[in-house]
Amino acid sequence: MATRTISDTERLNRLRLLRSDNVGAITWHRLLGRFGSATDALEALPDLLHRGGARGATICSAETAGRELARAAAAGMTVLSHGEPGYPARLAEIDDAPPILYVCGDAALLDRPAIAVVGARNASTNGRSIARELAHDLSRVVFDDKPLAIVSGLARGIDAAAHLGALETGGITIAAMAGGADHVYPRENIPIYERILETGAAISEQPPGLEPQARHFPRRNRIVSGLSMGIIVVEAAARSGSLITARMALEQGREVFAVPGSPRDPRCRGTNALIRNGAVLTETADDVVEALTPMLRTLASTMRVHDPAPGSAPDLPETIPAETRQAIPDCLSPTPVTVDEIVRQCQVTASVVQMILLELELAGRLERQPGNRVAAL
Repeated sequence: MATRTISDTERLNRLRLLRSDNVGAITWHRLLGRFGSATDALEALPDLLHRGGARGATICSAETAGRELARAAAAGMTVLSHGEPGYPARLAEIDDAPPILYVCGDAALLDRPAIAVVGARNASTNGRSIARELAHDLSRVVFDDKPLAIVSGLARGIDAAAHLGALETGGITIAAMAGGADHVYPRENIPIYERILETGAAISEQPPGLEPQARHFPRRNRIVSGLSMGIIVVEAAARSGSLITARMALEQGREVFAVPGSPRDPRCRGTNALIRNGAVLTETADDVVEALTPMLRTLASTMRVHDPAPGSAPDLPETIPAETRQAIPDCLSPTPVTVDEIVRQCQVTASVVQMILLELELAGRLERQPGNRVAAL
């Protein structure tokens, strides 16, 4: 697994870059890929914002980022940046891997073979019992002398039951938090959280102490699936966050498992639909182990961390003609278009197109969508 140690200054600058306006996970990765380091990307950022037409965009100060890191240190958190030793390799593989992770508990556990268990917050008694049993049994499965870790989101219902099932065996369970890694939501799960930290870990990309907001939960879900080899859905309505997690798992190349339920129970319509669409019908832990065994055998050889090395930026012309700068925005509309189509229409190199798209993205004028597509905002 290719990793490299970074300096404290570079870590601070990576956080500054991430907390600057219009810089999300994908944009952060593109900036590091273009400039090789956050330090160089921050130096170039004002010019990129200006060329993209940004108005009033703020670059995070060293003082602000420093205070965030100080809060993490005071809370005893481990801070991991993408590509550093200790950053979980499976999570690092996804396109929008969190640039910075905060970990409470044992960060070394994040690279354990893991399976996620998620489902309805308003779960039935039977659903909670099944989730607890699956997590209990799977946490006792050992691969290469390492028990499987159980990953979930510490929500009410299925999530809480899954964490408890793993804890019953003394197993390892990892809670992916929507807010700060030290902020438990809902508060009724504080006792479970405290037990998790005794043998497992809580993980978040959000600043320490942050209370979660609605928009944070879908982002949290990609961490649940990204840490895991597969995801088990136990009870999910036709429109639920658990189905979003399942979709993310499929996009990430993870296996999706679903526990069947009564067609009369609306909490089972989502899981039954997953099975109709190809998810592994799951009744016991053996169903999961059978599907995961080939992945477990090749796990060590398939995990890689792709971290841009300094000096890896592609060559670009010193000046980009004004007509080219205008032609690329002219190709954009609210209807998504592939980046390859923009390259073909504008008849310029892919590196130039990507650079101008990056400038527009930083200015808040561009949205990236799945399938390497972009749309104007």
